[in-house]
Amino acid sequence: MCNIDFKEAKCLKRQRFFPIKKKKNPAYKYEALISLGANIAPEEFRFKQLFRKFLSDRRIKINQSSFLLINEAFGYKEQKDFTNALVFLQSSLHARELLKLLQHYENIFKRKRTFKNAPRTLDLDIIFFSKKSYKDSRLCLPHIGAYDRTFITLLLGLM
Repeated sequence: MCNIDFKEAKCLKRQRFFPIKKKKNPAYKYEALISLGANIAPEEFRFKQLFRKFLSDRRIKINQSSFLLINEAFGYKEQKDFTNALVFLQSSLHARELLKLLQHYENIFKRKRTFKNAPRTLDLDIIFFSKKSYKDSRLCLPHIGAYDRTFITLLLGLM
């Protein structure tokens, strides 16, 4: 049973790329659900920049994105609220390769890992990957806590 508290959700926002829906492309082998999170300003502008980078990256194709959700900080509560979104994409990259690509994008946007659940410029996680289960020291699929995160449950329900 999930432990969801929808009171954590503060508001939904719409912007240019959030939400969108496009047709799937059969040329790509895998499908993935990616979560986006940030709570260091300017979060919404950064999400638009990231979306544009995704659109120009031939290794991935975006099929759908959610609304933006502003919700309470998770884990470490003494920080600014988070802006979160979900993106369904397709790729021919295997899960580990996709993880490396997402970490590359986090680095472009100056992600710093100072402590667990610290404020961040950008957090990209693979939540689901082509109905596969996988676990090693760097990647766990489905993502740990995927069924317990308010923003995932709420945004998936709206997509």
